[in-house]
Amino acid sequence: MNIEEKFKQITTFVFDVDGVMTDGSVHVLESGEHYRTFHIRDGYALERAVQAGYRICVITGGKHEGVRKRMQNLKIHDFFMGSGGKSKLEIYKGWLAESGISEENILYMGDDLPDYEVMARHDLFSTCPADACEEIQSVADYVSLKNGGKGAVREVIEKVMRAKDEWLKF
Repeated sequence: MNIEEKFKQITTFVFDVDGVMTDGSVHVLESGEHYRTFHIRDGYALERAVQAGYRICVITGGKHEGVRKRMQNLKIHDFFMGSGGKSKLEIYKGWLAESGISEENILYMGDDLPDYEVMARHDLFSTCPADACEEIQSVADYVSLKNGGKGAVREVIEKVMRAKDEWLKF
């Protein structure tokens, strides 16, 4: 199956946060509080996908309240924050069993080694930002032209929606 066909069969997106939705930077204030920067166009694409009926899941090892609030603002309900000692694969498998979604309809985007076990699964469509680590790029079905936090999320959402002639429908 070619890449265009893979984009057409996607109904669900699963994203990592740090290095995918953000550029991987962690800003630390004098108070010790951490904050991240999200790209507004990625957020817009996420909102468009939710409005169009796509399911969005976010799995992150981080535990920062600002990230939770960002996901709530984007109306992302399938949100797993902090691993609680579990690998992303364990979290993903639990969500997959609960959701009943077929892996052939899932696009997963990760950027670093914690994403490797999920991305190495053969049935899902694995993608990564252009600046993902070498091991992740080696198992990705598609490597974005954009870096993490710089439009990679928008790129894959837009490709899926354009493949189905949905991107320009308002």
